[in-house]
Amino acid sequence: MSDTPPDRLSVDPDSPFHDADLLARGVGVRFKGEEKTNVEEYCVSEGWVRLAVGNRVDRRGKALTVKLQGPVEPYFQNGETPAGD
Repeated sequence: MSDTPPDRLSVDPDSPFHDADLLARGVGVRFKGEEKTNVEEYCVSEGWVRLAVGNRVDRRGKALTVKLQGPVEPYFQNGETPAGD
């Protein structure tokens, strides 16, 4: 496996950007320099994250999200440095 996380990743199994192996490996995300634990999807090249809004779900049972713009730094949580370092 690569030492850098992908440009785009989603936790939704229905998404084409979902990768269960990478998620099992543990991917963390820093957004605007702050650790985020409620990231549903991110894209480094476009500079955005989708964050879950509490425990709310839509009528299909998917988490309600808000899309925020800014610098995104994904990294593997097993002690490796962020991709930008």
